[in-house]
Amino acid sequence: MSLKKYLNKIKPHFEEGGKLHAFWSVYDGFESFLYVPNTTAKTGAHIHDAIDSKRIMSLVVIALLPALLFGMYNIGYQNFAAAGELANASFWEMFFYGFLAVLPKILVSYIVGLGIEFAWAQWKKEEIQEGYLVTGILMPLIIPITCPLWMLALSVAFAVIFCKEIFGGTGMNIFNVALSARAFLFFSYPGQMTGDSIWVASHQIFGLGNTLPDATTMATPLGELALHVDIPYSTCDMLIGLIPGSVGETSVIAIAIGALLLLVTGIASWKTMLSVFVSGGLMAALFSALGMTSIAWYEHLILGGFCFGAVFMATDPVTSARTEKGKYIYGALIGVMTIIIRVMNPGYPEGMMLSILFANMFAPLIDYCVVQGNINKRMKRLTAHNK
Repeated sequence: MSLKKYLNKIKPHFEEGGKLHAFWSVYDGFESFLYVPNTTAKTGAHIHDAIDSKRIMSLVVIALLPALLFGMYNIGYQNFAAAGELANASFWEMFFYGFLAVLPKILVSYIVGLGIEFAWAQWKKEEIQEGYLVTGILMPLIIPITCPLWMLALSVAFAVIFCKEIFGGTGMNIFNVALSARAFLFFSYPGQMTGDSIWVASHQIFGLGNTLPDATTMATPLGELALHVDIPYSTCDMLIGLIPGSVGETSVIAIAIGALLLLVTGIASWKTMLSVFVSGGLMAALFSALGMTSIAWYEHLILGGFCFGAVFMATDPVTSARTEKGKYIYGALIGVMTIIIRVMNPGYPEGMMLSILFANMFAPLIDYCVVQGNINKRMKRLTAHNK
């Protein structure tokens, strides 16, 4: 309560006429993040709920924590494994090595992204939007650990300005902001986003970890699959996540914990999530039956960014389909396209990023067709009734 009293005490300074009124959006953003606003809409018909957008974003961040924490451990695990020192390393040594490796990326992501959000709100004299609370933590989770900080900062700035703010901010963007940033990195700096030498942190951090030779390589399972090489990891390794890959995308178990939270709270659509997995599994089974892929259909679903994309990216309520039937179609499009890209384009063994961005583009059309279909059915029923 003392913090609330303090905020109320300094609030007049930020209101119109106060000496700090130019920074009202900063104060309002901080206050509304800590406490649910007691103001409501003045006009129109609305359903009011104590769970506002900031609370929803906070729950998504919590759902991402298992993948983040395991990703930190896996970074240390891969470093010690590459050095042949797994037997001599403790759990906490591996975890803190990964923690120190990821922390700068999280800080850069939030400082750059929120800095632009604050500056934009001040310039436009608008409220600070909460969408970047999730994007800020997603970005470090979907890039290789060796991605330079300046590249991350540049991609965040590009995505926030050109893929979000110019469309009107949170709720108005067409494409997923985090994936737009990753796509910017992928096409602008492919050498830092693909290959076998980008998945292992190779230097000591505050005395932790091992300094590895620059030639150290560690291919991801999908990378080896594209080269028609047998994957040296068991299904158990894939489920747990002790494999090379982007920071938060390797552990199916950690992602499943986050998915459960999103589904229980009703934040994510189970229809979208389910259709991504079902359509992806069916497409993988078809390619497997045709002899076009050397791994089992279910392995496609637990490798790479498939699970992470299906749970945290495809279900983005802003850029995905919003009609109930449209969610099935939208998810099916993502699952099918991901497997097609993986199997039929060896130069790009992942596929989830491009599939979701492509589906983002068609989500409004899918919703329009579903709504128009319902209208046509009702018109036919009305016409038949009048006859």
